[in-house]
Amino acid sequence: MDNLLPNMTIQVQTPRLTLIPLTNQQLQVWKQTGRKDLEKTLDLNHNPWKLGLFYEQETLQALSDFWIPQTAKFPLDYFWYTNWEIILNSASCSVGGIGFAGLPDNDGTTEIGYAIDQKFEGQGIATEAVQALSAWAFQDEGLQILRAETPVDNIGSQRVLTKNQFIQTGEKKLELETPMQVFTWERRR
Repeated sequence: MDNLLPNMTIQVQTPRLTLIPLTNQQLQVWKQTGRKDLEKTLDLNHNPWKLGLFYEQETLQALSDFWIPQTAKFPLDYFWYTNWEIILNSASCSVGGIGFAGLPDNDGTTEIGYAIDQKFEGQGIATEAVQALSAWAFQDEGLQILRAETPVDNIGSQRVLTKNQFIQTGEKKLELETPMQVFTWERRR
């Protein structure tokens, strides 16, 4: 996987979804001119995401502070450092994003995160996307553990992880502008 050139098309398919990792150039389009222009570059129908405030802020911060700089720094492994668009094939539109916190570390661990447009919640899309991208990631022999965090009040996201063989491992407080209690999760190879 690591020797793929960045201009090669990488995607993960499920019966309903296509997951596409955004390149640095695509992330730049999103930041500079907006999601509508990004959707045009991907030949998708326009769907303005409606995310909860926390997820909207987290997504915009990740775009500027993580995805763009890290995909520039690691162009051959960009798919470990970017947002993967979750495309609902039947509507030909993006209904959310999913991705990792980078290549597996020395312990073989990385984190997975996701957000679904509120208009599409409760349809099993996140469960399907997490299952597909986890299976893709575990093809890398260096990956031993996938971690995740969910707000303690986000029952839907907790169900997504449970359905994908993640085990709750603890609870902690994220020191954000508004502190947040989260459950921690792991899925082993």
